[in-house]
Amino acid sequence: MRLDYRYLTPIFASVYKMWHSNGMKRKRSGQAFWEQEYTKGGHLALSLNPSEDLEKFVRWLVREHGREHLNVTSAVLDLGCGNGRNIEWLSRSYGIHGTGYDISTEAIKSASRRAAQDNLPLTYISRSIAGPINLPDESQSLILDMMSSHFLNKEERTFLIQEIARVLRPGGFLFYKTFLLDEDRHAARMIAENPGEEAQTYIHPKIGAAEYVSREEDVEAAYGPYFTIHKVLKSHRHKGAQAKRRSISVYLEKA
Repeated sequence: MRLDYRYLTPIFASVYKMWHSNGMKRKRSGQAFWEQEYTKGGHLALSLNPSEDLEKFVRWLVREHGREHLNVTSAVLDLGCGNGRNIEWLSRSYGIHGTGYDISTEAIKSASRRAAQDNLPLTYISRSIAGPINLPDESQSLILDMMSSHFLNKEERTFLIQEIARVLRPGGFLFYKTFLLDEDRHAARMIAENPGEEAQTYIHPKIGAAEYVSREEDVEAAYGPYFTIHKVLKSHRHKGAQAKRRSISVYLEKA
C-alpha cells in the first residue's frame, strides 16, 4: 500500500515547532560560522565548480533514464545549496529550474546575484533545511541533500525525509551524501572526545554545532521505507588528516 505523505506531514509539524522554540541557539551557532565562511573563506575551498560526486550521479541518471529527470520541465530542490554551485551547474547544463535553501544569507546573496546576472530560473531562500518544505506535493523531479542534513537532530532528519518524499514526484530521485561512520577512526575519535547529546554525534570544533555520522545500515533504515536504493558508493578509508573523512553517496528513487 502506498503511503500518502500529506497525512504524515501534520504529525511531524509539531517537531518543527519544537525545533523552532528550543533549537535556535544551536542553529545560530552554526549559522555564524557559515556566514563568515562565505564572506572570508577558510574552512572550505569555495569553488563554483559542481561536486564530482554529483557529476558522477548525473552521468548514471542520464545513462539509466536519459533526460527524463533533467530537462526544462524539471524542478530541482537543493537542500543546503551553499553558493549554488551544484544547482547552477544543473541549470546551465540541462535547463532545469529550481530552488536552493541555505542557512547562510551570504551564500544566498552570492548565488542569487549570479542567477540574476545569467538569467537562470533559480530561486534561493535563506533558511534552515529543518522544518516544512514550502513546495507543492509531488512537484520535484530531483532533490539534492549533499553534506547538509547531518547537522539536524534525529527528529528533524525524520521530518525532512518525510517532506522530501512528499514533494518528490513518483519516480523522482534523491541524491544523498553524508559522512560515514563505518571504519572512520577520525569520526569515532571525535565522538569519543566531544560527544553531542545524540548517539553518533560530536560537536564540531570549528562550527560549534552537532554533526551526526551515519552507518550504512542507518541510511538504509531511514530511507528504505520511502525509496528504492539503486546505488551506494562509499569513499576510501583514510589514515591521514582529520579533513579526510569517509562519506557515503546514495542514489534513491521515490517508491
